[in-house]
Amino acid sequence: MKVLICGGNGFIGRNLVEYFSRRQEFELRATYFKNKPNKRKGVEWIQADLRNVFDVKKVLEDVDVVLQYAATSTGAKDIVSKPYMHVTDNAIINSLLIRESFEKNIKHFIFPSCSIMYQPGSKPQKESDFDESQDIYEKYYGAGNTKVYLEKMCKFFSSLGETRFTVLRQSNIYGPYDKYNLENSHVLSATITKVMQSKDKITVWGNGCEFRDFLYVEDLITLIERIIDRQNHQYELFNASYGESITISDLVNSIVKISNKKIKIEKDLSKPSIPIDLFIDNKKAYDVFQWLPTVDIEEGLKKTIKWYTDNE
Repeated sequence: MKVLICGGNGFIGRNLVEYFSRRQEFELRATYFKNKPNKRKGVEWIQADLRNVFDVKKVLEDVDVVLQYAATSTGAKDIVSKPYMHVTDNAIINSLLIRESFEKNIKHFIFPSCSIMYQPGSKPQKESDFDESQDIYEKYYGAGNTKVYLEKMCKFFSSLGETRFTVLRQSNIYGPYDKYNLENSHVLSATITKVMQSKDKITVWGNGCEFRDFLYVEDLITLIERIIDRQNHQYELFNASYGESITISDLVNSIVKISNKKIKIEKDLSKPSIPIDLFIDNKKAYDVFQWLPTVDIEEGLKKTIKWYTDNE
């Protein structure tokens, strides 16, 4: 089976390449855009601009499964100040890949959506809880509606041809190879960078009271593996989450504690933040694939901080 990993040099893509290159029944092809990746045995690397239809056609030749993890992805700063960054390029990339996968009768296309279309609230959101009649939270409006459109494209093309489609509404994924620069990292990786580089104090954006769900990247990959091996229906949509939430303040305190550093935590309410709570239910993935996350937040943070210490 030939698997294409789009965005193979990115955060989740690199973890997918490492994991699936160890499965001998898979032949791997991976794309990169600018930064040339390190060679890895059993992986065919192709430089491609996936906004270009000819590059899309090239990378999809003789492929069975597509793991689509090429994207423009940044943190809260850009979501607040440049919300358009997560819209145009991602819509083009995914529209071309979805259509061409249908045209080439690719066996399976897996698309990573996210949880930002759900309404903020204090109860876990199931896949069926998304209500299109309600506006998506204003700071997620552009990116959230783009994801909804692409989810519908997956469902649409699944009804026309032979390609199976899977949509994963992912929560906040973290782990090795994440972005750890402060310009475009997410809250967890940004906090690790701040803590590990600090001598006496760190500044956290916002009041830290908002709840978020964090899923360790290895658990996400286990779910993707089961989907490839077991999905029978032409179209499926799953939440991919840890299933429990933690406040940003508790997350920061845990990172400081695990780092064994004596650091003062200060809060800057003037900085961009997204003060809402998001809880994501993962029961459907368990019911269908008997999948549950196995790495809790403490273990995941320890693994991630160790990786950061060894590699950054």
